[in-house]
Amino acid sequence: MGGSREFSVTVRRREVVAAALPLQEHWLPLSNLDLLLPSVDVGVFFCYKKSTAAKLRSHTATWQQQQQLMGVLKRSLAQVLVTYYPFAGEVVLNLAGEPELLCNNRGVDFIEAQADVELANLRLHNPDESVDKKLVPVKKDGVLCIQATALKCGGLVVACSFDHRVADAHSANMFFVSWAEAAQSRPISFVPSFRRSLLSPRRPGYYDESIDDLFVPLSSLPPPPSNKVDAATYDPSYVNRIYYIVVDDIARIHAVASACGTCKWTTLEAFTAYLWWILGGSRDAGSTCSMGVVVDGRPRLQSCSSMDTYFGNVLSIPYATLAAEELREMNLKEVADAVHACVALASTREHFLELIDWVEAHRPEPALARIYAVGGGNNGGGDTAVVVSSGRRFPVEKVDFGWGKPAFGSYHFPWGGGAGYVMPMPSTRGDGNWVVYVHLPGRLVEVLEAVAGDVFRPITADYLGFDYLSTIEMT
Repeated sequence: MGGSREFSVTVRRREVVAAALPLQEHWLPLSNLDLLLPSVDVGVFFCYKKSTAAKLRSHTATWQQQQQLMGVLKRSLAQVLVTYYPFAGEVVLNLAGEPELLCNNRGVDFIEAQADVELANLRLHNPDESVDKKLVPVKKDGVLCIQATALKCGGLVVACSFDHRVADAHSANMFFVSWAEAAQSRPISFVPSFRRSLLSPRRPGYYDESIDDLFVPLSSLPPPPSNKVDAATYDPSYVNRIYYIVVDDIARIHAVASACGTCKWTTLEAFTAYLWWILGGSRDAGSTCSMGVVVDGRPRLQSCSSMDTYFGNVLSIPYATLAAEELREMNLKEVADAVHACVALASTREHFLELIDWVEAHRPEPALARIYAVGGGNNGGGDTAVVVSSGRRFPVEKVDFGWGKPAFGSYHFPWGGGAGYVMPMPSTRGDGNWVVYVHLPGRLVEVLEAVAGDVFRPITADYLGFDYLSTIEMT
């Protein structure tokens, strides 16, 4: 089905939504693991279709009808910000030059917009055309910015951008579900924990030298442009794409990656191996391909139940590097073994404790994951780096504000690093398929589609069923 390449978005209203109850202003320090994140914003968006009732009343929903939905969003946002108050604050620098969170109930910038396009005509496969800076807002101030965009067909897109230094995907997922529950006047399922003491450094601290292989102080990076970490500076040759992978292909890749093994690796490890095998093996002789995997430390630091709902960043990014010639000679099972070995490095409690101690030893100098600055065109060579982050727990079906679950949802994270970024998420169809967000150099996207186009299939309106009625009730 053809899509609309060009459409305009008109901002109808801007306002600031603060927490519904007054909050005493206070400082909330960022943890040592928060300090490993550069100043980048994460985008996420949810698409909702028009309801049967609304279609029966009029061919095109009116702005007044959609305003009712936006009113629900704003009222419930004010309520949930009482609990998730860091999102209503702002990040400022302390006297040491380190970022800290000022919880002052500044509020969240909320943008109400209209787009002269129908949901079925959004080219979601190409978010550079359809989503970036159109439906997903550019955050200018504060920690969180939200945009609700009414579409010509009566559909609605709810999107946001948030400061990654304040929250990781796990934290954001808790917020999205809680926001939706507040909209339905239900008690929230996840009460966040802000206990920074859970990530306090040890006295005395200790870390193995292997941490130096994965993380690096900014002063140790090569001169610009290698150390540019602002999202606005990323190589323009990078493109963003969204694909889907059917459950049978996921199972096939998993089976091949685990063939003849004494234990089966996870589906994420198998997927990462497949991606590494395809992309790395396509590179020229003499070049390398580094592959990293985002590891959530919450299950590893599970000393108390508070880690389940800990709000902040609890991430590590181990990675490994192989030459293009090596990847071409390896089978998928061998590559999967290498991925598992890499992930295992950061899958222990001790690794995260050492990482916390490593940051403490280097403060106040900023640092970041080494792979963030590797690859792309930034090192002047043909080397490539990619990071895979699991969005398998993305709760898209639970983000129901009272008018039904989203017809589609995805993260959108052109993060600005030298490495590419890939994130698989569950499909809203509930059939076991994956939705995969890809941020890669255009040359690697061409390889992906040429070599594995039968696996990475472009998201289309037909696949998502955007021609069918849904459940938004506009009363």
